[in-house]
Amino acid sequence: MSRLDIRGLSVQFGRRTAVDSFGAAVAPGEWLCLIGPNGAGKSSILRSVVGLVESSGDIEVNGRSIRGIPNRDRARLVAYVPQSPVLPDDMTAFEYVLLGRNPFVGTFRSETRHDRNVVNDVLEQLGLAGFRDRYLAAMSGGERQRLVIARALAQEAPVLLLDEPTTALDIGHQQQALDLVDNLRRKHGLTVVSAMHDLTLAGLYSDRLALMHEGHLVAQGTAAEVLRPETLAEFYNVSVQVHHAADGTVIVVPVRQSS
Repeated sequence: MSRLDIRGLSVQFGRRTAVDSFGAAVAPGEWLCLIGPNGAGKSSILRSVVGLVESSGDIEVNGRSIRGIPNRDRARLVAYVPQSPVLPDDMTAFEYVLLGRNPFVGTFRSETRHDRNVVNDVLEQLGLAGFRDRYLAAMSGGERQRLVIARALAQEAPVLLLDEPTTALDIGHQQQALDLVDNLRRKHGLTVVSAMHDLTLAGLYSDRLALMHEGHLVAQGTAAEVLRPETLAEFYNVSVQVHHAADGTVIVVPVRQSS
């Protein structure tokens, strides 16, 4: 179980400020979801935590700064599912997911039985066991996306970052993947930070939403507090209806504009 603390995080691309002084404290086992229109800074925040873009500010896991630590050590703390992953066509599904165990396999050493068992278990839970020996080139976009999630889960890092993890998935596999992540964080205290465009799914699975707009955090709270028609109209420039189900689920439905 690990706590993620982000303080004063800023990302600059030339003269453009992608993220301006973002801060969040994510408790062990909590799921924070970043929402906001395209270009709001969601992906830049996640990529900063995993060390893929330069940024300023503090990023700590359990009080330990993860800036400047070796990549292998960082990978033991934080796993990442990118928005547009690049997968090698000449690897099998098992071989690709096994890459998630690299942070725990020493130099010039082979994976252990435990490593292989972890991979097989994740493949089974994501409905991918039947694809174990299939080459990635022969798999659909949705199947490949599930493998990217499987690789991150096989990493067994206490912090999981998800950047639009369900974009290529049909509704059934969206639920399957998000349910698995949700079960892991409830059972094992996995700390999750995701970026999602589907506002209903974001509110359904996360504990807290952080609404970003032009690099700034503009609203934060539960789905019921953040997913309000007037708030979404202001920052998404969209007309929606928001329904509150009896179980607390907040459902966002776009309203067609009359011509």
